[in-house]
Amino acid sequence: MKRLFDIVFSLLGLMLTTPILLILAILIKREDGGPVFYRGVRVGRHGKLFRIFKFRTMVVNAEKIGGSSTADDDPRITKIGKFIRKYKLDELPQLINVLKGEMSFVGPRHEVQHYVNMYTNEEKAILNVKPGITDWASMWNSDEGAILAGSTDAEKTYMEKIRPEKIRLQLKYVRKRSFFVDLKIIFQTLFKLVKR
Repeated sequence: MKRLFDIVFSLLGLMLTTPILLILAILIKREDGGPVFYRGVRVGRHGKLFRIFKFRTMVVNAEKIGGSSTADDDPRITKIGKFIRKYKLDELPQLINVLKGEMSFVGPRHEVQHYVNMYTNEEKAILNVKPGITDWASMWNSDEGAILAGSTDAEKTYMEKIRPEKIRLQLKYVRKRSFFVDLKIIFQTLFKLVKR
């Protein structure tokens, strides 16, 4: 049921958002001539690595300049990137990952290997489900960049203020997941986006 839902609604989402995707792609390309997509490596279900599709919101080779935690005031963010991040439009291309079966609409947010390596035995249960575009943790912390803004050490702030609660909520999802829970999270996420 969940996979069928993911296929149908990722296809529908891609069709409905095509004009927006094209406009954003042109704006990103026009700004600095760099690639439209950011294709970072993430850890998926059972530890399998995959490349995400996200609109690039930072300068080319940003990961070589700074860490993986990004504050809203990070100088690596491009002008168009600030707008795209504010409205979470950089996440739209992940519908491709959902269609391919690497992700789901709902599930713990995908992580880089660096943070997955820190998982305790209990936390490794997060890897038993496909990563998602949204989950309880995404709604709790829908603007991670704002929390990290002004921090002299974004990585340290992430580890202390964000990661513990994020992990707790991801484990909560893994333990209590169901199709009904997924629908509830999707509707709450849409409500939050409209409110934003």
